[in-house]
Amino acid sequence: MKRTWTFEHSSEIPAPSQAVWDRVVTPEGINDEMRPWMTMSIPRGPDDLTIDTLELGRPIGRAWVKLFGVLPYDFDHLSIVELDPGRYFREESTMMSMRRWTHQRTVEPVGLDRTRITDRITFSPRLGMAPSGPIIAKVLTAFFRHRHRRLAAHFA
Repeated sequence: MKRTWTFEHSSEIPAPSQAVWDRVVTPEGINDEMRPWMTMSIPRGPDDLTIDTLELGRPIGRAWVKLFGVLPYDFDHLSIVELDPGRYFREESTMMSMRRWTHQRTVEPVGLDRTRITDRITFSPRLGMAPSGPIIAKVLTAFFRHRHRRLAAHFA
């Protein structure tokens, strides 16, 4: 039985790459992409906490994922393990629902005022959820399309 799934989604965003990067690495930007379906709380830390300021490879603590921004239903032990500021990050985490969660995000300029953003997700559901992997992959693919639409709308 297959236990790991991967998908990728790319979009062009109508904004310069630095502006897109500055948005996607902040808790505010991440949560705006995920709304209204969910939000993710960030463990207490500095007010200016961003993906750019995290220590590589060190988990930031339990980040609660909340359905509709209210109902906690999962948590993420989030770690940024690779970072090329302004261009790329790779998150490797475990979740209550996932043995493995890898999120790679690339931000690339396309001319002066457009940016290609690419998300590549690899995940392994916990053992009891493994049979539903194909369904989870479809739901997550739709969710990342939603995130890209929200990000594009922010800059439109």
